[in-house]
Amino acid sequence: MGTKTLAEYFILSLPYVMGVVFMVGAFLRFMIWYTVKRHEWFAREFEKRVSQYMETQVPGQSTKQSFYVLSKKILERTYYEAFEVRDRMMRRQRDKVMRWSDRIWLVKQGCAWLVKDILKQLKFLKWTNDTPKLLHITRATFHHNPCFNRVFGVFPISGLNDIVSILPGLFVVAGILGTFIGIAKGLPELGNMNLADADATKNVMDRFLFEISFAMKSSIFGIAFSLALNMVNTTFSPDRVFVSMVDRFESSLDLIWYRSDNNDYPSNEKPFDEHKDPQEALAEESINLEIAKAARSRELDELKKTKAS
Repeated sequence: MGTKTLAEYFILSLPYVMGVVFMVGAFLRFMIWYTVKRHEWFAREFEKRVSQYMETQVPGQSTKQSFYVLSKKILERTYYEAFEVRDRMMRRQRDKVMRWSDRIWLVKQGCAWLVKDILKQLKFLKWTNDTPKLLHITRATFHHNPCFNRVFGVFPISGLNDIVSILPGLFVVAGILGTFIGIAKGLPELGNMNLADADATKNVMDRFLFEISFAMKSSIFGIAFSLALNMVNTTFSPDRVFVSMVDRFESSLDLIWYRSDNNDYPSNEKPFDEHKDPQEALAEESINLEIAKAARSRELDELKKTKAS
């Protein structure tokens, strides 16, 4: 097989190869974005419940609330409530172990890992008047989460994201390369022209112009795929979602820190159990809340009686 045949094969197949690479790159970009987006959902749920809790609080009222205990309570509630409806619907399906979305994006496993890891770090924070570096803790926790930073739980997001990000530039380079190869292939044929034979010269020039015009299409395809993939990369930006996810989670922890009075770690504190039935956990929390309200009501009654006497 000669050089000419290889050049022709390269020029003919280049647009199709770029089309396949574009489809694969766009698919991977969407998967990366959706992987981060699915876990940003948990940060949104946590932010919503922190906001709901803060709306019930009165500024200046001291309740001797531990930052760790309050964070754990809201994180557990977020986890159990977020998956309660989904697990209830899953009981109607044949696969009662794991949903297909969990198999692909490891959502539930990633959220459980997040809750465990963030609590592991929060319980060692020393209470001060200054807000600790919760942004660093949050960013490191999300960054090292093995379920959040891998597509399908296998391929590292950072590596795939870097590859997809440079594909638009590679499309332009490949298109220009195809054009130059086509020009280099057609130029030697001009040396074989016989100016005395007008018909042969015209045929050579027509063939040369046809090959050049076809080679120029490589650059057109390269630029078109580059623009299209740039639009896909901008629309489905995992970096933007990751920043939003970290900011939401960190700002929620800041609110909890401002509301807390200490960071005491209870000696009888139970570890977080991601396998616990959501309905059972939420029911237990409701019972504990009612008991706490009743105890607080008795304390107020006793205080009123003491003042009256």
